[in-house]
Amino acid sequence: MIVGLSVPVFTVIHVVISLIAIASGIVVVFGLVGSHRLPKLTALFWTMTVLTTVTGFMFFLAPTQARMVTPAAATGIVATIFFVLGLIALYGKQLYGRWRWIYTISATVSLYLNLFVLVVQSFQKIKVINPAATLTPPFAGPPFAPPVDFHFVIVQGVVLLICVMLGIVTALKFRRGPGLI
Repeated sequence: MIVGLSVPVFTVIHVVISLIAIASGIVVVFGLVGSHRLPKLTALFWTMTVLTTVTGFMFFLAPTQARMVTPAAATGIVATIFFVLGLIALYGKQLYGRWRWIYTISATVSLYLNLFVLVVQSFQKIKVINPAATLTPPFAGPPFAPPVDFHFVIVQGVVLLICVMLGIVTALKFRRGPGLI
């Protein structure tokens, strides 16, 4: 049980939150390219991104979860650093000066980390992608059996490349408002 919910129910809630964060994040990051702030979607993106990380850490409350730093925990720690920077840049520093590009990079990295976990989880749990996928412990996970690990690396590489390019473009193109640099 996690906060009074069964682990499967809590997992579904976590996944729904994560998918909302990803969907809103894609719109927000592409909006940055055109200097569109999209305040409501941006607030939704950051709220869901924070909730994704918080609910991810809450899996450590499950009685069967090992209490050690795992790749998932390390990803959560990195995600926390970037969403804190993004929130400070957006709401604390109002995107002035260097905080503008810090914000765009933080938003892009936050989206990337959500996508990274989506790809990992997809390869672990979707049999069409990974025939060894299972929904019961022990979960399949990287490294996968060939050729699945090759496909995993290719998909993660493509996601990383797209996000790096988006990060560069948003850092160069995003402006705080009309005529503002």
